[in-house]
Amino acid sequence: MNPEAKLAELGVDLFDVQPGTGPVQPWVRTGNLLYLSGRVPDSGLKGTVGKDLTTDEAYQAARECAIGHLSVAKSALGDLNKIVRVVKVLGMVNAVAGFEEQPQVINGYSDFIVDVFGDKGRHARSAVGMSSLPHNVPVEVEVILEVE
Repeated sequence: MNPEAKLAELGVDLFDVQPGTGPVQPWVRTGNLLYLSGRVPDSGLKGTVGKDLTTDEAYQAARECAIGHLSVAKSALGDLNKIVRVVKVLGMVNAVAGFEEQPQVINGYSDFIVDVFGDKGRHARSAVGMSSLPHNVPVEVEVILEVE
């Protein structure tokens, strides 16, 4: 499966991401692993899931994180076809105490990645709840990719 062709079919446009000059970078490559820093929704969506936002709204926010990560990966690699497989996803959900649908929220990320990459998009994952996230975002996701 060609991930860039699939994104075009889905009508998804990626954007350029440049590394900064600070200590934290959008990606770090070591050997054949590409670590992508935590990504939040680019829409600016704010709120706590279970109070301000529904599980479905947070699912869409997690999908936005996946699109952002693919933009970072393309900027780092030049071509998404260099991704051998998605290895590990960590999804964090800003949720009210007692919220139990973190996996359903982070499925927004996982479902999109599998849609784009097929079997090589299937990954190990953790989906956890947080009492807060920076700037009151509903989700933050980080990912590890195996690359050529």
